[in-house]
This record gives sequence, C-alpha cells and structure tokens, in this order.
Amino acid sequence: MKSEGVNRVKGKLKLSSLKLNTLLEITTAINNNSSREALFDTLRNVLTQELDIGKFVLFTLESSWKIALIEGVNIESAKAVEIDTLIQKFKNIDVLAGKNALQQEEFDIVIPVFHKERPLAYLLLADVGEEKLEISPIIKHLRFIQTLANIIVVALENKRLNKEYIKQIEVKKELDLAQKMQSLLFPQKLPNDEFIEVKAFYQPHHEIGGDYYDVIKIDEDRTAFCIADVSGKGISAALLMSNFQANLRALLPLAKNLKEVVIQCNQKIIEAAHFEKFITLFIAIYNKKEKSLEYLNAGHQAAILFSEDKNKQLTKGCTVLGMFDQLPCIDMGVIPIKKGDQLYCYTDGLSELSDDRGNQIETEGLINLLKEQDISSSVHKIKTLVNKRSESDTFDDISFLAVDFRL
Repeated sequence: MKSEGVNRVKGKLKLSSLKLNTLLEITTAINNNSSREALFDTLRNVLTQELDIGKFVLFTLESSWKIALIEGVNIESAKAVEIDTLIQKFKNIDVLAGKNALQQEEFDIVIPVFHKERPLAYLLLADVGEEKLEISPIIKHLRFIQTLANIIVVALENKRLNKEYIKQIEVKKELDLAQKMQSLLFPQKLPNDEFIEVKAFYQPHHEIGGDYYDVIKIDEDRTAFCIADVSGKGISAALLMSNFQANLRALLPLAKNLKEVVIQCNQKIIEAAHFEKFITLFIAIYNKKEKSLEYLNAGHQAAILFSEDKNKQLTKGCTVLGMFDQLPCIDMGVIPIKKGDQLYCYTDGLSELSDDRGNQIETEGLINLLKEQDISSSVHKIKTLVNKRSESDTFDDISFLAVDFRL
C-alpha cells in the first residue's frame, strides 16, 4: 500500500518534470528562432509520444485557415470542419461530445488559442473513449496541452508580426528615399528677376506623387516652363517622371522647337514604360527678346493666360505621351506676351477639387478664383483651398505653377 503511494508520487514528479522540461525546450526553441515546422513537430511529439494522444488536428490562421498538424484523423474529416462555427461558438476549452456542434462525432475536445481577442488556432482532440476505464490523457493533461498550444501559436504570431513590422520599416525607408528622389525633380529656386517671377505649390496625395513641374533656363533669352502628370502613383511613377525630367532637360537646349522635344520625349517614355504608363504635359518657352510664348499641350489641363482683362486657355498640342509610337496632329501655339501677363499651369488634382457646394471647381472655377490677382495672392489662395479640403476630398496630387511676365 505504501509502495503504491510512493510510486504514484514518483509518477507525478516524473510527469511534472516532463512538462517543465517540455516548456523549457519550447521556450528555448522559440528564443533560438526555430522554424514553424520545428515547433509544430515538438507539439506533435509531446502529444503522441509523451501524452499518448493519437488523434488530433490543429487549425491555424495564416493568410487563411489551414491544417497545421494532423494525426490519426482522416484528412477529409479534418477538411469538413467548419472554422466559422468554431469561431462563433467556442471561446474557451469545451467538450464537443454530445453537442454535435460541428456536425461530427470524431472530435471530443476543442482548445481555442486567442491573441488579443483574435482567434489564431483551434486544436481539436479525440481519444475520450467510453470503453476506456481509465481517465483519458486529454482530460488529465488538458491545461498543459492548452498552455503548450498557446505558447507555440502565439510565439509564431508574434514572430509573424515582427517580420511584418520589419518589412514595414524597410518599405518606409524605401518610400523616404523615393520622396527624397522626387523632391529633387522640383527646382529648388524659382526665377524672380526683372523679366519674370515664378511661384509654385505642390501637394502629393500619398507619400510619393506623380506630378512634376520645372523651370528650365535654355539660354540667355529663353526660359521653359512645364508641368506634367504621370498615370499611376508610387515609386514606379516617380522613377518614370525622374527619367522624363532628365530627358526633357537634355533635349530642350538641342531641339529646334517643342514639336521635336515632345516627339523624342514620347519615344523615351515608351522605351521606359513599354506603353504601360503615359504622361500628360504642358510646356511653354518664353522668349524675353521677342516677347513671345511658344507652347504645346500634350493631353494636359489647359494652362490659363491672363492678359489685361481677358483670359485664354492654351489647348494647342497633341495627345498624351507614351501611348502611341507616332504622335498624331502635333500643333504648336505661339502667342505674344505683354508686360503684366500671367500664366497659370496646374494638374487635374486641382481642378477636381470640390467647392463649398460640393461641385468640382474645374477650369472655369479656377479662372474666377485667379482673375485680378497677383501670383503671390493666387498661390496663397490655392494653398488655402487645398488645406480646407480633407484628405478624403483629395483624390490626386495637386501641382500649381504661376508665372508673372514683368517685361
């Protein structure tokens, strides 16, 4: 009698030691960054070899619910388990036998694993046979099994979240670098002399936009102004626009006219984007000696020229760049410039903003907003208008370029 008691105590001590050693082994494996497969193999070995549980299936949430472990259970029976039913009905350890909750009789116990109220796994166990006289190992070791499953599944979830966090940091670094690259597209200093004054405003919709404006001094007498918008957003759009800027700056001093510039730019865009993206462009060259403005509009929003008490929309040009091997019907415009004339260029993100009544501003609204203003006041008005709109009201990047012809 006494020896039976001693043996029972020894057995309990041995089992307690086994459980502690198992938890230590799992913790060490997690700290050593062991693989998902290795951790689940450890769980399988503990259940089958140490606890003598021969039938179970573990469902885990990855991109979707999947079977992570299965032992002694028909795969079709496991696949037939309705995960939605588990999520809805089982928040704690529960007995399935007799409840018919899963429309199955193969499983006896369900052990849910949650992380911050989010279900991560369900361990279904079977082995509680009515024909057995002894207590099932599932019942004897239920809390230990639950602890083991929780430690492994939650550790793997934390590992996944950590990887995701690291990836987000890497993406953020790439976005920061792309933002810095994009900022180099815009001129750091705008002209302000006795001949012209230029002011501009840019507001990206996301971290990296697809707009671009520039002021390029070609020679002593000629200065080019341009504004462009690439289809799409993100790093690919910024890289294409960067490539476009480099080509444009290289071509302007060499080309005979704007027609030649856009033809060559069109080919460069096709070579870079393979017809997958296109660019709209408004470009003008001011000749201070001849007091003239040569311009070309390649599918862009019409620039607005204010002259005395009149305004003119500059629409002559061609279709967008990057869509056709040969640009059809290229038509350049040339107009005389007088002292005090003002040129306003913008992208469609500005004209698509809504007014206080919820209607799009469009070109006519901009004309009413900008007329009888100096360019400083105009830029201030545009900034105020944009800042009044919430991010949800702004669907695109917004660029605005204003030129005052002084002489």
